[in-house]
Amino acid sequence: MITVDARGDQCPIPVIKTKKAIEAMTAPDTVEVFVDNETAVGNVTRLAGSFNAPVSSEKLAEKNYRLEITVAALPTSEHAAAADAAVQAAAACACGPEGDFIVVVPSATMGVGNDELGKVLIKGFLFAVSQLDVLPKKILFYNGGATLTVEGSASLEDLKGMEAKGVEILTCGTCLDYYGIKDKLAVGQVTNMYAIVEAMANAGKIVRP
Repeated sequence: MITVDARGDQCPIPVIKTKKAIEAMTAPDTVEVFVDNETAVGNVTRLAGSFNAPVSSEKLAEKNYRLEITVAALPTSEHAAAADAAVQAAAACACGPEGDFIVVVPSATMGVGNDELGKVLIKGFLFAVSQLDVLPKKILFYNGGATLTVEGSASLEDLKGMEAKGVEILTCGTCLDYYGIKDKLAVGQVTNMYAIVEAMANAGKIVRP
């Protein structure tokens, strides 16, 4: 078995390392690849497909994934061309936390000045986020922002739409308790300060209204 350790490597390095390992083979063999994010898992899986090689993957721990590629025949020039395309596709993406962005909403209004205007702006902001081509990985609501995820919020439709597309909607539980609205949460899940800090620390970019 050939082992490729690409943990800590940015795209397209995991794919390039795996491609080189397969192309250097002198006989059919199995290649195990270790990466630290799901995007790299997807990219390496597509690379394996370009060699018509079955692949399996498993999550060993947080930021630790293992793929096993079974290469039954040595690659041909046709395989090489497909593999080059897989590398180019991987180069166009961003792997790992550096490619993720989150939105943090600390208030029920946007900007400083008139609160009524601020409410209009925050609704418009969340709608605009929902229309992005690439949606955030998570949206965090805390302090006054917690009121935007409960019953009666003007932004519920937009938030539920994003949640349906895989965006995590997380609201501070302490904040919900403080305002007495925990039982009215209408979208997403309750979270805590540790998870909020961890999400911010691991994000590639933080967008705040």
